[in-house]
Amino acid sequence: MEEEATTGGGPRSRPPPHARREAEVEFARVVAFTDGVFAIAITLLVLGLDVPASADDLTEALLDQRQSLFAYALSFAVLGRLWLSHHAFFGGLHSFDRILIVLNLLYLAWIAVVPFTSELLGNYADEAPSVIVYAASVLGVTVTFGAQIAYAYRRGLLKPEYRDAARAVDAPGVFAVAIVFAASMPLALVSPTVAILAWLATAVIGNRLGELNAGPAMGR
Repeated sequence: MEEEATTGGGPRSRPPPHARREAEVEFARVVAFTDGVFAIAITLLVLGLDVPASADDLTEALLDQRQSLFAYALSFAVLGRLWLSHHAFFGGLHSFDRILIVLNLLYLAWIAVVPFTSELLGNYADEAPSVIVYAASVLGVTVTFGAQIAYAYRRGLLKPEYRDAARAVDAPGVFAVAIVFAASMPLALVSPTVAILAWLATAVIGNRLGELNAGPAMGR
């Protein structure tokens, strides 16, 4: 299936992908590194929360952090859902190559910035720039994850039993999330609150698309 590299001055083809069973250590390192970035990013989210300096009115002090608490909960849910999706995607690979690893690194670059955008949102949830920056970070994560799915599908890196699910379930869900977060950026200029509410709709949209497409995918 794969073309062999030519020698001399001729063109060289792309190196063949590594089968997981033949390069299990390399694959495990990629997975471990990815899990480590996710773990650190999720842990850093809590740094956006402050312990009240005084217990004189602890309830009021905690309520004053409601935006930060919301940003923490939202970002934890986002990163948790992304980790589950990425875990399932990598579980569906039967081989991998350098380009997929590079795409995964770009994906992790966006994951690593989420704690910063989350704290920014917690401090300035009523300001359009902070909402736009947060939406842009999630959009970057979504686009780079979608690029991994598309590349793995076209390159034939997925297990046969996962290919239909990737096309019918994962791809539409990623596309829907990307559309919502992209649309929320100009919307934030009008109403940051409405833009944030639009993000919450992605959970419903993604689950609904999965339910609609899972049946046909499983039936193939």
